[in-house]
Amino acid sequence: MTTTVIIELNKLDADPKNVRKTYSADSIAKFAANIEANGVLHNLLVRPGAKKGRYFVTAGERRRKALLLLVEQGKIEKNHPVECKVKTAEEATEISLSENVEREAMHPVDEYEAFSALADEGRSITDIAARFGVTEVIVRRRLALAKVSPKLLELYRAEKMTFEQLSAFTVSDDHERQEQVWDNLPHWDNEAYRIKSSLMTGEVAYTDRRVKLIGGLYDYEQAGGAVRRDLFGEPGEGYVLDVALLDRLAMERLEEVAAPYREKGWKWVETSFLRPDWIFNIPRVYPVEVEPTSEEQAEYQALHEEWDDLAELINSDMDDEKAGQRMDEISRRMDELSGKREIYQPDDMARSGVIVFINQSGNAQVDIGIVRAEDEDDAEEAEGEEDQDGTEDDGAETETGTGTEPVTDAAPKFAPSQSLIEVLTARKTTALRVELAHNPDVALAAVVHAMLLRISYGSGQTSVKSALQVSLTHERTEKWIKPPLECAASAAFENLQENYGHKIPGNPADLFDWCLEQSHEELMSLLAYAAAHSVNAIETKFSDRREGIAQADQLGRALKVDMTKWFETTADSYFNHVNRRGIEQAVLEAQGPEAALAVSAAGKKAEAVLIAERRIKGTGWLPVPVRIAADPNAEVEAEPFPMAAE
Repeated sequence: MTTTVIIELNKLDADPKNVRKTYSADSIAKFAANIEANGVLHNLLVRPGAKKGRYFVTAGERRRKALLLLVEQGKIEKNHPVECKVKTAEEATEISLSENVEREAMHPVDEYEAFSALADEGRSITDIAARFGVTEVIVRRRLALAKVSPKLLELYRAEKMTFEQLSAFTVSDDHERQEQVWDNLPHWDNEAYRIKSSLMTGEVAYTDRRVKLIGGLYDYEQAGGAVRRDLFGEPGEGYVLDVALLDRLAMERLEEVAAPYREKGWKWVETSFLRPDWIFNIPRVYPVEVEPTSEEQAEYQALHEEWDDLAELINSDMDDEKAGQRMDEISRRMDELSGKREIYQPDDMARSGVIVFINQSGNAQVDIGIVRAEDEDDAEEAEGEEDQDGTEDDGAETETGTGTEPVTDAAPKFAPSQSLIEVLTARKTTALRVELAHNPDVALAAVVHAMLLRISYGSGQTSVKSALQVSLTHERTEKWIKPPLECAASAAFENLQENYGHKIPGNPADLFDWCLEQSHEELMSLLAYAAAHSVNAIETKFSDRREGIAQADQLGRALKVDMTKWFETTADSYFNHVNRRGIEQAVLEAQGPEAALAVSAAGKKAEAVLIAERRIKGTGWLPVPVRIAADPNAEVEAEPFPMAAE
């Protein structure tokens, strides 16, 4: 039986059976302000203490600490009367656990209505936050819901939309427009970022490629631009209000990139915010190969070997800074030497041009050697001399290599060692194989693509421009993945081999007749299974399949591969194999500068590895060689960062 009694505060002690042991000073201070304003709303649960006349607080320790803080502040007496309910010692742990585990926070809309009522009475946000023991940011976010249509608030109450979706509507106070957007968006495409995009048609989001090009919202603001920030957004997010200023800043940046090309002798140089549609399927001119001198060849080979040696040195966590600086110097010199091997002829430059535009990543990119109809003096000669492709990839080739040159502000400071790249791309290969084996339609398209390369462009094209080794050369991955069955994709592919092995006749002489008896659906599945064996995206040290390996990402996008299903970034799979710089870069990308500082502050590499593994877990971050690269030509708005937990 429970007895309610009045006990003086100075006779109440913390209960060792209380399951909650940790209380933040900030939380206690806010709770004290709430108690000062409203009193203790719930009785403390206590049990008899070790000494006569004293009691342990089984449930309500935070209230006791808040009352003691009020004593320290001189706002109540140390013998302040506290209403308590007395329980037995046997009930203490169960009661404490129940109170802490079963507690449910107020519904956000209920909080909004409560905060709004106080605000209407003239209470400040600071006062409301103190009285409810929450942060001022929470109060502001709840009060922002006043902008949302009552109809949508009720839909959220009925659990027919998420809080992220509800919060997205606060960027506008037009209730009719809000309801129209919600009703018109399909259920499969009504995420928060899509709602914001539909409501803010006259503003430019921070994710826009123009904003990225000029350096972000900060640089735009430094130039005098106005920004509207979303209360529910993260730092760095917001919307550009002066679109004309943004366009001017972006165009100035593009002109800076275009300037050197205007001095090189090209017939024309144009700038554009987007890659023009007409650029595809028109002729281009390409550089011609120039034989390097014996001295240049020897220097290039020596630099290549030195770079590999330094990469191994860095991976052993020795002399990072000096080795890293030297690697940067080597990379620049190797680029210079490579640039001398292929050059554009003056005659070709005089009849073609250059387009500088912003790619999907927000970088200025240069497409070189474009031959427009009006540029071509002799159409028949051009037909015989010019490649009609003109669909170079957006992302990673240089002017001297293929006619496409991305421009970035600085070279990356870290690159995995060649041996690690081979291991990671081997795992990527096995994942692609499993996904292709389960998708006969994509497999058929991939095989047909490889076959057409061979019959239309010559036998040499198949091996260098398709991820599939369609002659069915099967690159075994076991030498890179040890033991293979600890890799999820290797285990899944092994299971596929066992399953199909039971279907196919044991005697190869019977195979053709057996195939003739199979259904179209079964043959399609077998085609996908066979094609999957030929996938090879492994980046070995010396390879003539650079374009074929790059096409593996195109294949992965078609398969909608989620590499986080097949690879988890852990100490064993990655961090033990890279240096401190690589570890810090991974954490920086996944969790931001603050998390990366924890890694840099670690005394030993082993400690840094443990910190990184803990920080990365659950983020979905993957090393670059494992990732399926985004389509550089896709016009898809990037999703905003998820809102931090409140």
